[in-house]
Amino acid sequence: MVNQNYTRSSKDLLRKNEQIRAPQVRLIGSDGTMLGIMSSSEALYKAKQEALDLVEISPNAQPPVCKILNYSKYLYELGKKSKDAKKKQKAVSLKEIRLKSRIAPHDLEVKVKQIEGFLKKKDMVRVSVVFYGRENQHKDIGTTMLEDMKNKLAEIANVEGNMQAQGNRISVTFVPKN
Repeated sequence: MVNQNYTRSSKDLLRKNEQIRAPQVRLIGSDGTMLGIMSSSEALYKAKQEALDLVEISPNAQPPVCKILNYSKYLYELGKKSKDAKKKQKAVSLKEIRLKSRIAPHDLEVKVKQIEGFLKKKDMVRVSVVFYGRENQHKDIGTTMLEDMKNKLAEIANVEGNMQAQGNRISVTFVPKN
């Protein structure tokens, strides 16, 4: 049994030559000059004269825009462009740093330096202060720790939202400045 739920690629969406159903098209020549509006059979005849394909570039326009070009070369260029665009994208990742409320001042400085490194790499960082047992009665310690951290990182990061208290933890998310 064949799976009917496949994703359509860009080559499935492009119509070429006899697949173009519009009675009239706006034709662009192989050199990029606008040849004007003409019947699709006339445009196809011009494409055949140049030994190239008639490709529907913009099907939603009135009338549809078609171009005379080498179809396989055009698909290759489209694929190349999409690969380049994919390479240039960078997925923003969220790093999480968890601290205890009893962390030593020097250890806190080390964590701040680590957070600065993540922010310089354009990653978002969530800092959570976790409370255990009786520490839950002193959540103000964690709040002041996070406020100090906000002040230290103010030059390179913005705070997304407010401090969030969830059960036995308080967290804050830092977003790098552009």
